Amino acid sequence: MNQAKSATYSPYVIMNREEWAELRLSTPLPLSEEELDQLRGLNDEVSLVEVSQIYLPLSRLLNLYVSGTQNLQEITHTFLGGASVSVPYIIGLAGSVAVGKSTTARIIQALLARWPNHPRVELVTTDGFLFPNAILEARHLLHRKGFPESYDVRRLIRFLADLKSGREYVTAPLYSHLLYDIVPNQTQEVHRPDIVIVEGLNVLQASTRGDRTGAQVTVSDFFDFSIYVDADASHIERWYIDRFHMLRRTAFRNPESYFRRFAQLTDEEAEQTAAQLWREINLINLKDNILPTRERARLILEKGFDHAVRRVRLRRL
Repeated sequence: MNQAKSATYSPYVIMNREEWAELRLSTPLPLSEEELDQLRGLNDEVSLVEVSQIYLPLSRLLNLYVSGTQNLQEITHTFLGGASVSVPYIIGLAGSVAVGKSTTARIIQALLARWPNHPRVELVTTDGFLFPNAILEARHLLHRKGFPESYDVRRLIRFLADLKSGREYVTAPLYSHLLYDIVPNQTQEVHRPDIVIVEGLNVLQASTRGDRTGAQVTVSDFFDFSIYVDADASHIERWYIDRFHMLRRTAFRNPESYFRRFAQLTDEEAEQTAAQLWREINLINLKDNILPTRERARLILEKGFDHAVRRVRLRRL
C-alpha cells in the first residue's frame, strides 16, 4: 500500500489544456493579432487562442508570484530598518533548439509588462554569453556551440549576481544569429528592471562555478521561477527541419550570413543536411544536457505536434 502511494506521487500538479485555461479567470487579453505577429518565431504557429488559454493564465500566476515577492522584499527591508532596494524577479526559461522558447519568452514578456506593478520587463538570451567563435575554435568547440562548455558561465553568473544585488545598470553581451557570433563592442543595457526573463538551452543546468569565497553557485540559483518548454524529440526534429527550410529561403540568402552556403541547397539536400545537424548536434545536446534539467523547472509546458500546449505541470510548493 505504501509502495503504491509512493509510486503514484508526483511533485507536480498536472493539468490538461482545458483545466489550465480556466485559471485565466477574468484576466483581459491585452495583445492584438498584429502585436502577436511581431512576437512569433519563424515557424511557431501561436494563435491568440493559445495566448488566451495558455499564456494568460501563466501571466496571472507569475503576477501573483511577483507581487508576493515584492511584498516580502518590503517586509524584509522594514524589518532590517534599511532603505528599500529594487531587486528584479528573475524567470529562467529552458528547452531545446526549435521548441519555441524564444516565442514563449517574448509572449510572456509582453503580457507581464501589461501588469501595473511590474511594467519594466527585460528579456535576455544566454546566446550572448556564448564564447566568441575565435575562442571556441581555439578550444576545438565550435561544433559544440550550445553545449554547456561553450558558454562563459562565470560571466553569466556575474551578470545575474549584479542584477540581484540591485545594481542600477547591468549589461549583457549581444549575439548575432546572422553572423553566428558575439557582436564586438555591443551590449544590452538593463536598467532597474522589475522582471528579467533569462532564456536559453541550458539555464537549468546544475553545473557550478565558484564565487570569490569559493562557494559553488549555479545559474539557476538566481531564478525566482523557472519554465521548461517540452515536446517529443520527433516533433522538435520536424520543427527544426522546417525552420531550416524557411531560413534557407530567407536569412541564409543574406551575403553576410554565416550559413549562406546553405542557401543554394536543393530541397532534398536541405532536408538531409538539417536532419544530419539535428542528429549529430542538437539531439545529442537535448538528450545529454537539456532534457535532464526538465524536472528542475517550476512549470513545464508540454507541446503537441501542432505546437499547441497540451498539458501544464506546475510544481507543488
